[in-house]
Amino acid sequence: MTEALHVTRNGPILEVVLDRPKANAIDAATSREMGEVFASFRDDPDLLVAIFSGAGERFFSAGWDLKSAAEGETADADYGVGGFGGFPGLPNLNKPIITAINGLAVGGGFEIAMAGDMIVAADHAEMWLSETRLGLVADTASFRLPKLIPRALAMELLLTGRRLTAQGAKDMGLVNRVVPSADLMDEARAMAAEIAKGAPLAVAATKEIIRMTETMRIEDCYPAMEAKQFPTYEKLLASEDVKEGAQAFVEGRDPVWKGR
Repeated sequence: MTEALHVTRNGPILEVVLDRPKANAIDAATSREMGEVFASFRDDPDLLVAIFSGAGERFFSAGWDLKSAAEGETADADYGVGGFGGFPGLPNLNKPIITAINGLAVGGGFEIAMAGDMIVAADHAEMWLSETRLGLVADTASFRLPKLIPRALAMELLLTGRRLTAQGAKDMGLVNRVVPSADLMDEARAMAAEIAKGAPLAVAATKEIIRMTETMRIEDCYPAMEAKQFPTYEKLLASEDVKEGAQAFVEGRDPVWKGR
């Protein structure tokens, strides 16, 4: 890893911290590196959940590094296997990611934050989409945000660049928890630890089903399940962990998961 990313393994939890002073902006090279980190996370059977945050207390991320853009980097540059930010477009990612917003999440930084499965925000954090003021489009936010909040609110954020406080984002349903800055990572780690108590295949199958059915009608989901279109779910049903979960419940003990 370069100095731009601090990666720490804590049992089944991976922590990734972006550290590019002054604003944790992301250029193509950094994005490609992030993609490598999160692809390794996806493929590592010993890792179950990841936390992504920014270094310092001022910026989570200012998004695209406009200095690199001014030097010739284009919006359609090669951002790596997971798209801009490393994980928002990573194929077959069936492991949850918690984004911990430690400060300002601007433009592409806000897009990365909302690409996580859960968001914890410091109480001083703010987030907004500045693209139209820069002659750009918040492209991934344009197809993600209207699925997360009511369309009219999404349009307002996308077209006006309105700033949201952490509490305002929580009130909209974008943020799970708002905590004092000093407690941010502890809260994210506590959430990750709760997830890690679940059977690895059960956690992965849950995300797989959500990911694959987000654009499906509910009445189409049942036939898809009956047709065995969710491979991780099918693997779970035939796993030792299914038996272990039931046995542990009957015996009144904590289950010992094997991930198989």
